[in-house]
Amino acid sequence: MSVSVDPHILPIRASRLLVVEDDPTIAKFLRTGLVAEGFDVSHAADGPSGIALATKFAFNLIILDLRLPGKSGFEVLKAVRTRATPVIVLTALDDLATRMTAFELGAVDYLGKPFWIEELLARIRLRLQDAPDRSIPPIRWANAEFDFDTLETSVDGNRVELTPYERGILTHLLRHPGRPVTRLQLIESALPGTDCSERTIDAHVARLRRKLGPAASGAIKTMRGVGYRFDR
Repeated sequence: MSVSVDPHILPIRASRLLVVEDDPTIAKFLRTGLVAEGFDVSHAADGPSGIALATKFAFNLIILDLRLPGKSGFEVLKAVRTRATPVIVLTALDDLATRMTAFELGAVDYLGKPFWIEELLARIRLRLQDAPDRSIPPIRWANAEFDFDTLETSVDGNRVELTPYERGILTHLLRHPGRPVTRLQLIESALPGTDCSERTIDAHVARLRRKLGPAASGAIKTMRGVGYRFDR
């Protein structure tokens, strides 16, 4: 099933979803469909990464596969069950015993593969209606501030107008402080569905730095041969 994406659209207030899925084809399909619907999507390809992201950052909802390398989806469920984040299990395992175990460990919904993206979206919206607010506090560094709820950036208290691409790049860097982020990762996160080169990312980062000014942009470090890193 094809999903159309307008990469220029970034919602003012996006729900934050974590997709824990090891199949790259399914993960790409999910990201494309969810981003097209206005969701802010992060992805983990194995159990340990899923646990790390889910316990370090706030998400409105988690979409979780059960067959994962490193740690199983059940172990991920056990790790996040105390955080009040709704989890929808999306898996090819469709027997009753597996379903019951997932629900006992805290899953709020269970959808078997193959699946319709429309049905998954309907289930996500239903669960988000009753989900608690998982608002992330604004991040402040140097003379700048970024608000994850409004997606607004300000420098010295004055709002800075960023393009959707610049905002997407900054958001991804802020979500991974101190960690190297490759240009390919920034393309997949901030420019999904586009056919751009790594030099395009460099151009967007250069414009982002100019808009932030010397003090704030100094936190965005260039890592030669790798990409970028945000040092708060």
